[in-house]
Amino acid sequence: MHAPRRATAVAATLALVGATLGAWLPSRALPPLTWSSAVPAEPGRVVENGGDAAVRLASSAFGRSGMLRAVVTDPNRPLELPLEWVDVNPDPLDVAYRWEPFAGTATRTLAGEGQLTHGLRAPSDAGIWRLRLRGPGFTQEVNDLAVITRVPFSEKRRGYLNGYRIGTYETETTGRYDRYAPPAGFIEVTPENQDLPVSEHFRLRNFLTKDQFGVWPKYLALDLRLIDKLELVIQELNAMGIRAEHVAVMSGFRTPAYNNQGVGEGGRAVLSRHTYGDAGDVWIDNDRDGYMDDLNGDGRRDTEDARVILRAVDRIERRYPELTGGAGIYRDNGAHGPFIHIDVRGNPARW
Repeated sequence: MHAPRRATAVAATLALVGATLGAWLPSRALPPLTWSSAVPAEPGRVVENGGDAAVRLASSAFGRSGMLRAVVTDPNRPLELPLEWVDVNPDPLDVAYRWEPFAGTATRTLAGEGQLTHGLRAPSDAGIWRLRLRGPGFTQEVNDLAVITRVPFSEKRRGYLNGYRIGTYETETTGRYDRYAPPAGFIEVTPENQDLPVSEHFRLRNFLTKDQFGVWPKYLALDLRLIDKLELVIQELNAMGIRAEHVAVMSGFRTPAYNNQGVGEGGRAVLSRHTYGDAGDVWIDNDRDGYMDDLNGDGRRDTEDARVILRAVDRIERRYPELTGGAGIYRDNGAHGPFIHIDVRGNPARW
């Protein structure tokens, strides 16, 4: 047994620029390494290293919900992760880092290794990675958070990316830089990594477009602010006394090619938030029977149960304005049961 280390008042924040919870945000250069003399208000999560961790991730690494298990960024970009030193040794100035591929990621090059004092830089290849730290007398892998590097949008050719049909965004040639600009890149999803947790309750495969089932790899736009918001909704429902253990995702990311099949009066919007990876059509399905649960206890399963979820969404948006977005209730139609649309578009919308 090791005696627990005493947390010091030194916190290292390593610039993770472009590691986006929202893919629309432009990347800006931040200082590579900053220091704070204040002890964080919340304890960090200790990353195990033979029972005696030298470094831990601060609570802010896991989102507002505390449930995120991944960050998304672009290859070879500066990266920010809130690392805290558990003790004065090792000296952060003596620590080096490297990226370890996992979940089937194949490496071609591994640019992005270096000294921690110069700041973290994401791997130069698209894939899924763990951060490994090495200093005098210790080596530690940061296992609680996966770093996902995207395939750049520019690699899409004539509507296809590596044989997977994505289609064309209406704003591809308009020079827009707002929330309706095309995503900066796509997460490559393979049979090996499709079950990667992006949060406590959600995996990559939950948000894939529902087509091209035999085509691999698949590609996914995913805004982790949506995942954070869904986790907060789960927490809020439980705080309201409503059991919420499993969320069914009927529709997450929709490629423009797939989305356009349903565009029209009373159908999908051309600039649907689903095509940007920041929207989900969901319901609570604790018994996993494929239908909305009776959340209000009236003996029926209908849109009134979706309104219970909407109340939780409203509370979350008041508490976290940065997660504001759209929410719409839909009734059953014979093909599916009632559900609620939730997104993080940045401005409030209800329907």
